[in-house]
Amino acid sequence: MFLSENFRFKRKTPEEILREIEQLKKGKLKLYIGSAPGVGKTYRMLVEAHELKKEGIDVVIGLIETHSRRQTAELIQDLEIIPLKDICYKGREFKELNVEKIYERNPDVVIIDELAHTNVPGSVNEKRYKDVQDILERGIHVISAVNIQHLESLHDIVQQMTGVQVRERIPDHILNMAYEVILVDVTPETLQKRLKEGKIYSSHKIEQALQNFFTKSNLSALRELSLREVADDIDEKAEKEYGVKPVPNGATERILVCIQNDKNAEKLIRRGWRIASRLKADLFILHGSNIKVEEMNEEKQKKVNEWVKLAGQFHAHFILESVDNKKIAKVITNVSKKHHITQIVLGQSAKSRFEELRKGSIVNEIMRLTTGIDIHIVSESQVNEEKRRT
Repeated sequence: MFLSENFRFKRKTPEEILREIEQLKKGKLKLYIGSAPGVGKTYRMLVEAHELKKEGIDVVIGLIETHSRRQTAELIQDLEIIPLKDICYKGREFKELNVEKIYERNPDVVIIDELAHTNVPGSVNEKRYKDVQDILERGIHVISAVNIQHLESLHDIVQQMTGVQVRERIPDHILNMAYEVILVDVTPETLQKRLKEGKIYSSHKIEQALQNFFTKSNLSALRELSLREVADDIDEKAEKEYGVKPVPNGATERILVCIQNDKNAEKLIRRGWRIASRLKADLFILHGSNIKVEEMNEEKQKKVNEWVKLAGQFHAHFILESVDNKKIAKVITNVSKKHHITQIVLGQSAKSRFEELRKGSIVNEIMRLTTGIDIHIVSESQVNEEKRRT
């Protein structure tokens, strides 16, 4: 499946032909995705590795995490393993994916587990998914695995569902760039049974896991989330594969997310991306500040850089506007008109009802100054937005 390419015979521009030629030089990514640890992603990858080997395809293991699971460990036998790289950090030895050895070996396919993993400082890349991107650029195909909670845009939703803050995350475009996405799905009851049998975590962690992340309600919610995300991904790929023309990017909808210097900013950016993704719209992120970048303290500059980095993951346009003595509503309105915005995403106002009566509401001011723009209000405690038509 990795070594063939389907062509549709239709007239193409020279630029399209050149892009296709460049794309053919790159490796393809196949991704196994699950709702939680223990669904069987690693096992399935290794089964496929054996199948590829029988077909005469040169396949090696770049990195596999067995988590002491006997059946998984047994499947590693008879497969070539690329030695891991030793990295010393703070006086301790760590083992990481050996990208250079993979280049040197140059197999057809390499198996790389735990895609969302953060590498030890001193590694070439900060994240393993970046290692995978580099390997794909070398023309080597990759089979990898990740759980649904590691998708960047789902961070706030997963935290609200489970109460767990997932620290290791991958950009959503990694899922989109995958040639094939396979959902490994089991019921919450099966997962809990595997956990109790010691097939997921060691015995001393089982009870804690059952009381926290592995509750039936959490597993059911994550399962539904993974089914929906993979279905959306399939729909998007089907549009491209069968030539169904989607709405041109940004032709009808343009989303503007307005962030303040508070804990809600990243949540708003992710929420805005999910709206933009569904609508196939351009995404803009606006932060209005009364302080110039060069005059910001170190903490504020760091926070702005984090927003810029997150916006970059979502291929969004980051806009930093000076507020000075202008009202923020006026700044939002000017940016909206300049970039032909059709929907604005705002955080819930921190003003009291009395302050809104005395000083006026930002939402009401925007509605007064604009026409034909939808406004989404995202509360601090809820992910669902309240939509108001202007």
